[in-house]
Formats: sequence, C-alpha cells, structure tokens
Amino acid sequence: MATDLTPDRTADLAPARRLDPGADGAPDRAQDLARRCADTMWAADLASRRLGMRIDDVAPGSARLSMRVTAEMVNGHGTCHGGYLAVLADSAFAFACNTYDDVTVAAGFDIVFATPARLDDELVAVATERVRYGRSGLYDVTLSRADGTVIAEYRGRSRSLGRPLLPAEGTSGVPSEVPSTEPSAVPSGGASDA
Repeated sequence: MATDLTPDRTADLAPARRLDPGADGAPDRAQDLARRCADTMWAADLASRRLGMRIDDVAPGSARLSMRVTAEMVNGHGTCHGGYLAVLADSAFAFACNTYDDVTVAAGFDIVFATPARLDDELVAVATERVRYGRSGLYDVTLSRADGTVIAEYRGRSRSLGRPLLPAEGTSGVPSEVPSTEPSAVPSGGASDA
C-alpha cells in the first residue's frame, strides 16, 4: 500500500517495497540496497512529493510510482498536461536507475503519448531497466491508468556519475548536492537528475 503524500504531508516518506519478493519473503542484499537508495532519494525529492507521487514498489533496476491527476495538472483541453505525465515517468525512471548506490542522472528521454489522462485519473508509472553498460543505461517506463489503459511510453537514457548515492557511515543522510529550499541557496542551471 502506498503512502499518501499530499503537499501538507511532505514530511512523510513512502515506504519502498520489493517488486518481486523471494519465495521465503526475506529481502536480499540487492533489494535492501535498492530500498535504502529509494528512501535516501525520496527524503530529498521535494518535486515528486509535492506533486502527490507515491513510491509503490522498488527493486534493483525497477520502480513503480503513482500519482492522481489534480485540477492544477489539467490544461486548456481538459486533459492532464503532458509535462506532468513526463515528470511522473521521469521520477519512476530516476528511482529505478538509482537503485545501485551509484548517483545516476538522465542523459535524455523520449516520451510518446498514447491517450489522454483526465482529472482524478490514478496514474501508475512502471520503470524497468533494459540494459546497463559501463556508466550508461537504458530504461523503459509504461505510464497507465489504474485500470491498465496505457497513457504513454517513456524511454530514458541514464549516465552514472561514479559516486555513491548513500551517505557514508556517520554522515547526515542527505546528499550534499541537495539544494536548500531557501531562495538564496538555490543553484542555477545544471543537469536533470534521473
């Protein structure tokens, strides 16, 4: 079950769970690492939390996030603005490609819209790793309504920065790259984090 993170509950954290639990139900090291990476990212991901996203599941190389279309997301055609669809898919991609304790960012993405999403639709983004090679990776995300209707298909290209995502023992737990929400501390420019 996902945690509801409306803007007034941003201090809450959505629990990361295993997509494909083992027969004995015990988490393995890779799954534990994926969960800890997701928890660390989620704590610093104000954008996804403020849009009401929830992490439903996470596992090595995969993630499932969900989000309800709100009135603020509807465009002049009465459908969900494509930018919100892309940001949900991009967030699922980010959580999937950052499950190995290696800071990984987006090198680029493409999205194909299949059918419109509408007000109050519950959207689900399922990200799946296709291949990792060297410092690069390729991930597919299917964005659908809760009833299974495909809304969009997203393909993300990732690039590892070659440094750990998880804080070293005895540190604060928030990566130093996370900007403060104070206006004077917000950095200008930069690459999109995947």
